[in-house]
Amino acid sequence: MSFEQKVAIVTGGAWGIGAETARKLASEGANVLIADKDYEAAKENAQQIENNGGSAQAIQIDLSVSEQIKLMIDAAINEWGHIDFLVQNGYKDDVLNRGSAVTLEEERWDSAMDVLTKALFIGAKHAIPHMQSNGGGVIINIASVHGILVETNRLVYEAGKAAVIAMTKQMAVDFGPSNIRVNCILPGHVVTERLQERWNKEPKMLDFFAQQYPLGRVGTPADIANAITFLCSDNAAFITGHPLVVDGGLTIQLQEELTVQLGKYAQENPFD
Repeated sequence: MSFEQKVAIVTGGAWGIGAETARKLASEGANVLIADKDYEAAKENAQQIENNGGSAQAIQIDLSVSEQIKLMIDAAINEWGHIDFLVQNGYKDDVLNRGSAVTLEEERWDSAMDVLTKALFIGAKHAIPHMQSNGGGVIINIASVHGILVETNRLVYEAGKAAVIAMTKQMAVDFGPSNIRVNCILPGHVVTERLQERWNKEPKMLDFFAQQYPLGRVGTPADIANAITFLCSDNAAFITGHPLVVDGGLTIQLQEELTVQLGKYAQENPFD
């Protein structure tokens, strides 16, 4: 799985899934542009890649600003001359964006959707012509299991991630003739650096939480980065328009049975 001479852009590449994906693609030989609002963290990740013998650059970008997304695409072209992989990992789900159709404020819907959906449209809009002129490419959109299952009071996040799945299929149909494959990843719960800080305070709760998963553990950024790398590779040359669920089996279980299992676990492993 060699990505020598390939060029990848990873949005949200400073932390978590994006950061691990940038490192993984670089370890396979790709030149990686790390795009993130947190420029200092993006630079640190790029420097880590360089220190390990890879090739990476960092760029500061606000995914809610369309003009900045175009500048991101232009930066990759100016640096390396083409684009092979676009990993769209932008994230928008803070507490202020949570609510129902009644309680969620309209401006919060708009600002969240700018990152969850519009940014992916704008990224593809500007990357695809370069991929077409280069004979093809791969786009990976990061959706979520929240795109197929819902939680209370998360209207905009669930709607946005469901839209990502539909957008992925549409792009795959529209640009398959140009040898451009478009897939999306649906992660389950992934313990990133920031989530790890939370779980460190509640280790027993994390153990209980992990019992929802048939594999008995939650996800890591490497789990998702490995799936992204596979979909970028020629090993996935006949896969497009596919929502790949990477969730340790979370979404395949009958909920009634899961409730019984969790109840038994709680009785055998009481919280303090």
